[in-house]
Amino acid sequence: MPQTVRFRLDDAACAELTALRTRLAAHGIAVPSGPPSVTVAAAGSIPAAARDAMQAELRLLALPSIWLATLGTVAGRPDELVLAAVVDAELLAVHAAAHDGLAGRVRGPVAAYLPGTWLPHCVLATDRPAEAFALLHPVTPVRARVAEVAVDA
Repeated sequence: MPQTVRFRLDDAACAELTALRTRLAAHGIAVPSGPPSVTVAAAGSIPAAARDAMQAELRLLALPSIWLATLGTVAGRPDELVLAAVVDAELLAVHAAAHDGLAGRVRGPVAAYLPGTWLPHCVLATDRPAEAFALLHPVTPVRARVAEVAVDA
């Protein structure tokens, strides 16, 4: 299982996203465990030196807010329903800075999270995406402030 770098979201956004997941779970649709977040990077191993370099890069930038507004799926993971972000220059700059710090310091980077291929999103359901979509559409967009950038094992 790869290690991940995640944007942890503010409490209000987490509550809104958890409410969406709860609606799905009430209909028997599997949802992720753990708090809602947006994965920024993933690799087989993210050593301490890579974490330190990434944090040094991110200290130069303000952490963005993310507008999670589009229900959909992500290529390669057809069983998930996600709420995808509206991508802007500020979000991409923070993402690129995180990867600048990680570059050459991690083992086995996951290509789906690299600059140029990354689709920022929060996973809402882990099965039956068409049914989950029907239950949530139309969705009210969620404005999420990035509260922290964390590395999870």
